[in-house]
Amino acid sequence: MKPIPRRWKGKCCAGQKFDPSVHCSKKVIGARYYLKGFEEEYGKLNTSTEYRSVRDYLGHGTHTASIAVGSIVQNASFLGFAQGIARGGNPKARLAVYKICWNYEPDGGKCTEADILAAFDDALCDGVDVISASLGLSPPLYPLFESSADIGSFHATQKGVSVVFSAGNDGPTPALVQNVSPWSICVAAASIDRNFPTQIVLDNDNLVLMVVVVLLILTLNYI
Repeated sequence: MKPIPRRWKGKCCAGQKFDPSVHCSKKVIGARYYLKGFEEEYGKLNTSTEYRSVRDYLGHGTHTASIAVGSIVQNASFLGFAQGIARGGNPKARLAVYKICWNYEPDGGKCTEADILAAFDDALCDGVDVISASLGLSPPLYPLFESSADIGSFHATQKGVSVVFSAGNDGPTPALVQNVSPWSICVAAASIDRNFPTQIVLDNDNLVLMVVVVLLILTLNYI
């Protein structure tokens, strides 16, 4: 990739199992993490189930970053199925990571309002062009003027920075989308072009059926 633009003001912060000299590059140009709000509300982070750094422990950050800006990978497959090219929405884009959610057993991931807003502030000061935020609370939602995600995304919109939110995984009943601010983007996008043929053997090997399963994957985080 070309040199990092001079206008970029972000930085890579060292932490547990994350060395900026090794893990940051012309592709990964920013890495910050936010714990002050989390530890104020939930206590000291358990580093046996989470990294005290921007490093991904559960896989969620890697998953969403790959969808957004993942490089082109040839011959990707799942155990040999659906082999082909895998790529993110914009493989040539750079990535700055702002980790605000943390594994908190037994309740799963936790994000605090203070950490969310701090990350939005830093991202805008660093000079990002697009913010992809895979976070949200299940309904009933906070009023727009009380939600740090909605306030932060509004500030981003004022600066000309597009914000793309995840819709969430609740359902299938209506009215469960987790991010509804009118100044942000939150849509589902269908994105797979392969089928999955497989054999089903019935009646002691006497009858073999060829079944083709066509999958439609809804990627709720990005368009």
